[in-house]
Amino acid sequence: MRWYRKAADQGSTAGMYNVGSLYEHGLGVPVDYAEAMRWYQRAADDGEEFAMAAIGNLYRYGEGVAQDYAEAVRWYRKAADQGYAAAENSLGWMLVNGWGVPQDYVEAMRWFNKAADQGYAAGQNNIGWLYENGWGVPKDYVEAMRWFEKAADQGYATAQTNIGILYLNGWGVARDLNQARAWWRKAAAGGNDAAKQWLAQYPG
Repeated sequence: MRWYRKAADQGSTAGMYNVGSLYEHGLGVPVDYAEAMRWYQRAADDGEEFAMAAIGNLYRYGEGVAQDYAEAVRWYRKAADQGYAAAENSLGWMLVNGWGVPQDYVEAMRWFNKAADQGYAAGQNNIGWLYENGWGVPKDYVEAMRWFEKAADQGYATAQTNIGILYLNGWGVARDLNQARAWWRKAAAGGNDAAKQWLAQYPG
């Protein structure tokens, strides 16, 4: 905290963001969302996109402020407009669910693609998810698998779980329960609870 605070006091927006993050997550200090917001706001006012996205998260989850999806979207968009991949992905997720913004799968896909173009695994996974369900695009299990594999190759456990589901159902691939289990084991090793549930349902 001392070094981050020193950097923040010298005008470093990264330092301000890091101080806010310590307060948000209770790292070395008690959790204090109001103090986190104060530091994030200072950094965001100086153009720090990480802080903008963090403010979006506080509004999205109602941490230290009243839950406000529209305000979350506004802050995610600020950060996404600066090319911050995590915010691009979060904005896409808000669009998928219609949280604080009209539901729009096509626009969600556009933002997921922006995140995926930067190698952001969650964005890659979410593109696969839209293809799997045919939301905003024609349903295409082969394309879904391609995107899930991109994310899974980065160790993204949700995508590994999703690949297992495609193998379980024979969607875009030959049905192969052993392959499904192998992918679920990878995901479970990464802490994915859904994968653990699939393995419990299909032991072997």
